[in-house]
Amino acid sequence: MRLIILIIFLLLVLCIGLGFLYNTLIKRRNQMREGWSGIEVQLKRRHDLIPNLVACVKGVANFEQDVLVKVTEARQRARQAKTAKETESAETKLVDDMGQFFALSESYPELQSTESFRALMFELSDVEDHLQYARRYYNGSVRDLNNSIESFPSNLIANAFGFQRGVFFEVAEVSERMAPNLKSLLK
Repeated sequence: MRLIILIIFLLLVLCIGLGFLYNTLIKRRNQMREGWSGIEVQLKRRHDLIPNLVACVKGVANFEQDVLVKVTEARQRARQAKTAKETESAETKLVDDMGQFFALSESYPELQSTESFRALMFELSDVEDHLQYARRYYNGSVRDLNNSIESFPSNLIANAFGFQRGVFFEVAEVSERMAPNLKSLLK
């Protein structure tokens, strides 16, 4: 009789442990999804500012049209990206094109003195700061989920229930890991 009670107790402890591991995996997957949602919110804010910047520049100076076209096209590709990898690639291109945009804008003192341009640059700087925080949260959530998926014994549960590893949101070059120095344009 004691043996049966012991076996039942061990099975109960095992079931509770497996349930705990499963719930931990669910929690970490949901945190990763929440992190991605935060990135999407900040990217949308960035994408929404770009047409205003383009319009502001068009209204103030005879700005190089090819740069404006590149920025607009890169924004459109970034908005159409579906996966983390597609988004990473599209955002890298957008950041490159925006870098050209900002470099050229420094050559136009009348643009720098425009209040609407300065306000948009300040808002874009704020978006970049928030985007950096969102990326950190997301990548931390991906790390935690991946650690759980790869660690014993939770890897048994992860494999049994088809949990997938998360994909980090990284940038291609080290120089892109830093938010653009938009504050220098606000001087």
